[in-house]
Amino acid sequence: MKRLSETPLVHPDAGVAATRLGRYTEVGARTRLVESVLDDYSYIVEDGEIACTTIGKFGSIARAVRINPGNHPMERASQAHFTYRASAYWPDEEEDEAGFFDRRRASPVTIGHDVWIGHGAIVLPGRTIGTGAVVGAGAIVTKDVAPYTIVVGNPARPVRRRFPEPIAERLLVLAWWDWDHERLRRALPDFRGLGVEAFLEKHGG
Repeated sequence: MKRLSETPLVHPDAGVAATRLGRYTEVGARTRLVESVLDDYSYIVEDGEIACTTIGKFGSIARAVRINPGNHPMERASQAHFTYRASAYWPDEEEDEAGFFDRRRASPVTIGHDVWIGHGAIVLPGRTIGTGAVVGAGAIVTKDVAPYTIVVGNPARPVRRRFPEPIAERLLVLAWWDWDHERLRRALPDFRGLGVEAFLEKHGG
């Protein structure tokens, strides 16, 4: 049985570069994480690709998700790969075009805590997804997503709130995602068994 720990669990077939992984995190097979943060208790399963993104705690990212995909330089005479990854084509081109990749870094993605991103979703550069939000399978996020909002479709559009605004605000104040590991364990029966309002009443939110 798989058991997560303070040490991140990274599949041998995954690629992680210039990325910070938090405690109890997991990176699935054939997933690539570049210049990103995957904070405590978050995971991404197989075949994902994430660049220049900060993901909060308790993120649940399904298979084949793309976050902050690169754009091609459409304004140039050629938008092809060789113009910015020339080192793959000519031995005297020892470095790729730094300025081109700086464009992606200049449009990072920010994802809050306890966010669920469904199978095959795409989050475009520069977007923010608020805490508690849900991105439906196959959705393409072209605009920011408010906290505790469910979005679906292409382009992604809100379909409903997970909770009414007053409940969402109380959850944001409670910030249970910042609890320590033992407090989470003690509250596990309440996460499982109580409705959200009863949970907030019991835990002071």
